[in-house]
Amino acid sequence: MSKHSNISIFVPHIGCPHKCSFCNQNAITGVSDIPRAADVRRVCEQALRDGVNPPDTEIAFFGGSFTAVPRWYMTELLDAAREYLSLGFRGIRLSTRPDAITPEILDILACSGVTAIELGAQSMCDDVLTLNERGHSAHDVEATSGLIKSHRRGFSLGLQMMVGLYGSTPEKDIYTAKRLIELAPMEVRIYPTVVLKNTRLGELYSEGKYQTYELESAVELCSTLLEMFEDAGIRVIKLGLHSSTDVERDMLGGIYHPAFRELCEARRFRNEMKSLSVKSGMRECVFYVRPQDLSKALGQHRENIRYFDDLGIKVEVKPRPGQSKKLCLSGWEDETCI
Repeated sequence: MSKHSNISIFVPHIGCPHKCSFCNQNAITGVSDIPRAADVRRVCEQALRDGVNPPDTEIAFFGGSFTAVPRWYMTELLDAAREYLSLGFRGIRLSTRPDAITPEILDILACSGVTAIELGAQSMCDDVLTLNERGHSAHDVEATSGLIKSHRRGFSLGLQMMVGLYGSTPEKDIYTAKRLIELAPMEVRIYPTVVLKNTRLGELYSEGKYQTYELESAVELCSTLLEMFEDAGIRVIKLGLHSSTDVERDMLGGIYHPAFRELCEARRFRNEMKSLSVKSGMRECVFYVRPQDLSKALGQHRENIRYFDDLGIKVEVKPRPGQSKKLCLSGWEDETCI
């Protein structure tokens, strides 16, 4: 099966009615210029020359509050993107604010070939939303999600959350995940908070009024969130900010690692291997995994193996082609799999 991809076009800050505490989109996206129709066509043409497979590809508008931009500008960009749908592209994806969607806007998006809408929920705790100057409530997220899902177009709903915001706690982040799961989106993105220069969060951080999670606790938390969403049948299409020299240049602190998702996936394997080894009472364990999961089970630089060495447990991890289960412990109750 071909891998899904996006042709990403960033629309930074345009249309945002609020300056959220964490937001410096020029650093996050690496883009400061405002794209026009010609830029949309140029990006799509370049993607075709690069060999993108249209049926597996969406044209995506990210970075700002797309449906809050001036109407003429929104339709200009959508019209340019729609020209390429006849070539077999999967559709158009966009991200926006929960308070920037109306039935009228949804009708316009439906006629323009939009197939997926992502809402920046960030938190489902109103106190956290207020402290971070989001300008919308958790109720707005609920109401708008229902509006999108009930539209005749059948949009795919995506929700985005942030971990470790000002005023949040791991318990509040888990609460947010539970509330988002209740809204039954098709997919979610999880963004650990990175503190950037030229933001309100940066000021609070520099003044000592805000502390971010340590990387270790963020990995443990996000591995739990990843499991929660996947157990609910909701795809996590992004976990962590993409690797960016702009972010690395402008960040003051926060939760950032260029392979953050891999750290979380490895932590899930570690926790599951530990659970099985404790239940079995075995001090020498051989785990079998699917070949594609071998690196996750070993951990970056074999950190999971070293972790068990420190506990006095000898662990081997072996790939087994054709295995359907994620993880099998050999030799305990014949073979125990999860």
